[in-house]
Amino acid sequence: MSNPVYLALDLPQIEPAKALLHKVKAHIGGVKLGLEFFCAHGGHGVHEIARMGLPVFLDLKFHDIPNTVAGAMQAIHVYEPSIVTIHAGGGRAMMEDAKAAAAEGCKVVGVTMLTSLDEKDLARTGVDGSPRDHVMRLAELAEKAGLDGIVCSGQEVGEVRKQWKDGFFVVPGLRPGTNGIGDQKRIVTPRKARDDGASVLVIGRPISRADDPEAAARAIEATL
Repeated sequence: MSNPVYLALDLPQIEPAKALLHKVKAHIGGVKLGLEFFCAHGGHGVHEIARMGLPVFLDLKFHDIPNTVAGAMQAIHVYEPSIVTIHAGGGRAMMEDAKAAAAEGCKVVGVTMLTSLDEKDLARTGVDGSPRDHVMRLAELAEKAGLDGIVCSGQEVGEVRKQWKDGFFVVPGLRPGTNGIGDQKRIVTPRKARDDGASVLVIGRPISRADDPEAAARAIEATL
Protein backbone atom coordinates (compact mmCIF):
# COMPACT_ATOMS: atom_id res chain seq x y z
CA MET A 1 0.00 0.00 0.00
CA SER A 2 1.18 3.52 -0.73
CA ASN A 3 0.83 4.72 2.87
CA PRO A 4 1.06 1.94 5.48
CA VAL A 5 0.09 4.14 8.46
CA TYR A 6 -3.21 3.28 10.16
CA LEU A 7 -4.27 5.76 12.83
CA ALA A 8 -5.42 4.11 16.07
CA LEU A 9 -8.58 6.12 16.67
CA ASP A 10 -9.67 5.26 20.19
CA LEU A 11 -11.47 8.36 21.40
CA PRO A 12 -14.48 8.38 23.76
CA GLN A 13 -16.52 10.87 21.69
CA ILE A 14 -17.41 10.37 18.03
CA GLU A 15 -17.26 14.00 16.89
CA PRO A 16 -13.70 14.63 18.17
CA ALA A 17 -12.69 11.33 16.54
CA LYS A 18 -14.10 12.47 13.21
CA ALA A 19 -12.49 15.89 13.59
CA LEU A 20 -9.09 14.33 14.25
CA LEU A 21 -9.43 12.01 11.28
CA HIS A 22 -10.42 14.92 9.04
CA LYS A 23 -7.21 16.74 10.03
CA VAL A 24 -4.84 13.85 9.30
CA LYS A 25 -6.56 11.77 6.61
CA ALA A 26 -4.32 13.08 3.84
CA HIS A 27 -1.27 11.70 5.65
CA ILE A 28 -2.45 8.20 6.64
CA GLY A 29 -3.53 5.09 4.78
CA GLY A 30 -6.34 3.87 7.01
CA VAL A 31 -7.90 3.92 10.45
CA LYS A 32 -7.80 1.31 13.22
CA LEU A 33 -10.82 1.00 15.47
CA GLY A 34 -10.24 -1.01 18.62
CA LEU A 35 -12.25 -2.27 21.55
CA GLU A 36 -12.50 1.11 23.25
CA PHE A 37 -13.99 2.74 20.16
CA PHE A 38 -16.25 -0.20 19.32
CA CYS A 39 -17.64 -0.51 22.84
CA ALA A 40 -18.27 3.23 23.02
CA HIS A 41 -19.80 3.75 19.58
CA GLY A 42 -20.82 0.34 18.22
CA GLY A 43 -21.72 -0.24 14.61
CA HIS A 44 -22.98 3.31 14.17
CA GLY A 45 -19.52 4.64 15.00
CA VAL A 46 -17.83 2.27 12.57
CA HIS A 47 -20.14 3.39 9.77
CA GLU A 48 -19.54 7.06 10.65
CA ILE A 49 -15.78 6.61 10.34
CA ALA A 50 -16.07 4.49 7.19
CA ARG A 51 -17.99 7.30 5.50
CA MET A 52 -14.82 9.40 5.65
CA GLY A 53 -13.37 7.26 2.88
CA LEU A 54 -10.43 5.42 4.44
CA PRO A 55 -10.01 1.64 4.89
CA VAL A 56 -11.18 0.46 8.32
CA PHE A 57 -9.18 -1.98 10.42
CA LEU A 58 -11.33 -3.57 13.14
CA ASP A 59 -8.96 -4.51 15.94
CA LEU A 60 -11.38 -6.58 18.03
CA LYS A 61 -8.99 -9.45 18.87
CA PHE A 62 -11.57 -12.24 18.81
CA HIS A 63 -10.65 -15.15 21.08
CA ASP A 64 -13.27 -17.81 21.81
CA ILE A 65 -14.31 -21.28 20.69
CA PRO A 66 -14.14 -21.71 16.89
CA ASN A 67 -17.90 -21.61 16.29
CA THR A 68 -18.33 -18.39 18.27
CA VAL A 69 -15.46 -16.65 16.51
CA ALA A 70 -16.77 -17.73 13.11
CA GLY A 71 -20.17 -16.27 14.01
CA ALA A 72 -18.57 -13.02 15.11
CA MET A 73 -16.62 -12.79 11.86
CA GLN A 74 -19.83 -13.21 9.88
CA ALA A 75 -21.57 -10.57 12.00
CA ILE A 76 -19.00 -7.90 11.10
CA HIS A 77 -19.31 -8.37 7.33
CA VAL A 78 -21.70 -5.41 7.38
CA TYR A 79 -18.84 -3.08 8.37
CA GLU A 80 -16.70 -4.12 5.37
CA PRO A 81 -13.40 -4.02 7.28
CA SER A 82 -10.12 -4.24 5.40
CA ILE A 83 -8.39 -6.01 8.31
CA VAL A 84 -9.65 -7.89 11.37
CA THR A 85 -7.66 -9.27 14.31
CA ILE A 86 -8.09 -12.52 16.20
CA HIS A 87 -5.84 -14.00 18.88
CA ALA A 88 -3.40 -16.57 17.49
CA GLY A 89 -3.41 -18.14 20.96
CA GLY A 90 -6.95 -19.35 20.27
CA GLY A 91 -5.50 -22.26 18.35
CA ARG A 92 -5.42 -23.56 14.81
CA ALA A 93 -9.09 -24.60 14.56
CA MET A 94 -10.27 -21.21 15.73
CA MET A 95 -8.03 -19.44 13.24
CA GLU A 96 -9.13 -21.69 10.39
CA ASP A 97 -12.79 -21.08 11.12
CA ALA A 98 -12.26 -17.33 11.47
CA LYS A 99 -10.57 -17.11 8.08
CA ALA A 100 -13.25 -19.26 6.45
CA ALA A 101 -15.98 -16.99 7.83
CA ALA A 102 -14.31 -13.69 6.90
CA ALA A 103 -15.65 -11.56 4.09
CA GLU A 104 -13.90 -11.74 0.74
CA GLY A 105 -11.02 -9.29 0.62
CA CYS A 106 -10.78 -8.91 4.39
CA LYS A 107 -7.37 -9.77 5.79
CA VAL A 108 -7.47 -11.82 9.00
CA VAL A 109 -4.38 -11.45 11.17
CA GLY A 110 -3.47 -13.24 14.37
CA VAL A 111 -2.31 -11.29 17.41
CA THR A 112 0.80 -13.03 18.72
CA MET A 113 2.02 -11.09 21.73
CA LEU A 114 0.84 -7.68 22.91
CA THR A 115 3.47 -4.96 22.70
CA SER A 116 2.74 -4.09 26.34
CA LEU A 117 4.24 -7.45 27.40
CA ASP A 118 7.84 -8.57 27.80
CA GLU A 119 9.64 -11.79 28.76
CA LYS A 120 8.83 -11.43 32.45
CA ASP A 121 5.14 -11.10 31.63
CA LEU A 122 5.31 -14.25 29.52
CA ALA A 123 6.93 -16.17 32.37
CA ARG A 124 4.19 -15.10 34.77
CA THR A 125 1.61 -16.64 32.43
CA GLY A 126 3.54 -19.91 32.19
CA VAL A 127 5.14 -19.35 28.78
CA ASP A 128 8.83 -20.19 28.61
CA GLY A 129 11.31 -18.53 26.28
CA SER A 130 11.79 -15.11 24.78
CA PRO A 131 9.15 -12.92 23.10
CA ARG A 132 10.82 -13.76 19.79
CA ASP A 133 10.39 -17.51 20.41
CA HIS A 134 6.74 -17.07 21.35
CA VAL A 135 5.97 -14.88 18.35
CA MET A 136 7.72 -17.24 15.95
CA ARG A 137 5.76 -20.25 17.25
CA LEU A 138 2.44 -18.47 16.88
CA ALA A 139 3.38 -17.08 13.47
CA GLU A 140 4.08 -20.59 12.22
CA LEU A 141 0.73 -21.78 13.58
CA ALA A 142 -1.11 -18.84 12.00
CA GLU A 143 0.48 -19.51 8.62
CA LYS A 144 -0.51 -23.18 8.78
CA ALA A 145 -4.06 -22.15 9.71
CA GLY A 146 -4.32 -20.07 6.53
CA LEU A 147 -4.38 -16.60 8.04
CA ASP A 148 -3.17 -13.67 5.99
CA GLY A 149 -0.62 -12.64 8.57
CA ILE A 150 0.00 -11.69 12.17
CA VAL A 151 0.32 -8.77 14.55
CA CYS A 152 3.73 -8.53 16.21
CA SER A 153 6.10 -5.89 17.51
CA GLY A 154 8.73 -4.26 15.34
CA GLN A 155 11.37 -6.20 17.25
CA GLU A 156 10.14 -9.48 15.75
CA VAL A 157 8.79 -8.55 12.33
CA GLY A 158 12.11 -8.95 10.54
CA GLU A 159 12.55 -12.54 11.71
CA VAL A 160 8.94 -13.40 10.97
CA ARG A 161 9.26 -11.97 7.45
CA LYS A 162 12.18 -14.32 6.78
CA GLN A 163 10.03 -17.28 7.84
CA TRP A 164 6.78 -16.18 6.15
CA LYS A 165 7.86 -14.35 3.00
CA ASP A 166 4.39 -13.52 1.64
CA GLY A 167 2.76 -12.77 5.00
CA PHE A 168 0.89 -9.60 5.93
CA PHE A 169 2.39 -8.06 9.05
CA VAL A 170 0.74 -5.48 11.30
CA VAL A 171 3.07 -3.69 13.71
CA PRO A 172 1.69 -1.59 16.61
CA GLY A 173 3.53 0.02 19.51
CA LEU A 174 5.49 2.37 17.25
CA ARG A 175 7.09 5.57 18.47
CA PRO A 176 8.84 8.12 16.22
CA GLY A 177 11.23 9.01 19.08
CA THR A 178 12.26 7.81 22.50
CA ASN A 179 9.79 9.91 24.48
CA GLY A 180 6.24 9.03 25.44
CA ILE A 181 6.39 5.25 25.21
CA GLY A 182 3.44 4.95 27.61
CA ASP A 183 2.49 1.34 28.37
CA GLN A 184 4.50 -0.08 25.48
CA LYS A 185 7.58 -2.20 26.17
CA ARG A 186 8.78 -3.54 22.81
CA ILE A 187 8.89 -0.51 20.53
CA VAL A 188 10.72 0.61 17.38
CA THR A 189 10.37 3.59 15.03
CA PRO A 190 7.92 3.47 12.11
CA ARG A 191 10.81 3.63 9.62
CA LYS A 192 12.60 0.69 11.26
CA ALA A 193 9.43 -1.43 11.28
CA ARG A 194 8.76 -0.65 7.63
CA ASP A 195 12.33 -1.48 6.62
CA ASP A 196 12.09 -4.81 8.45
CA GLY A 197 8.96 -5.85 6.58
CA ALA A 198 5.88 -4.38 8.26
CA SER A 199 2.85 -4.18 5.94
CA VAL A 200 0.81 -1.91 8.24
CA LEU A 201 2.08 0.53 10.85
CA VAL A 202 -0.41 1.22 13.65
CA ILE A 203 0.21 4.60 15.25
CA GLY A 204 -2.00 6.21 17.86
CA ARG A 205 -0.83 8.54 20.59
CA PRO A 206 2.15 10.07 18.71
CA ILE A 207 -0.48 11.50 16.34
CA SER A 208 -3.71 11.72 18.33
CA ARG A 209 -2.11 13.35 21.39
CA ALA A 210 0.26 15.63 19.52
CA ASP A 211 -0.16 19.38 19.86
CA ASP A 212 -0.55 19.45 16.08
CA PRO A 213 -1.83 16.03 14.90
CA GLU A 214 -1.62 16.97 11.22
CA ALA A 215 2.01 18.02 11.52
CA ALA A 216 2.82 14.86 13.48
CA ALA A 217 1.18 12.63 10.86
CA ARG A 218 2.92 14.50 8.06
CA ALA A 219 6.29 14.14 9.78
CA ILE A 220 5.83 10.38 10.21
CA GLU A 221 4.72 10.03 6.58
CA ALA A 222 7.85 11.87 5.45
CA THR A 223 10.09 9.27 7.10
CA LEU A 224 8.52 6.44 5.10
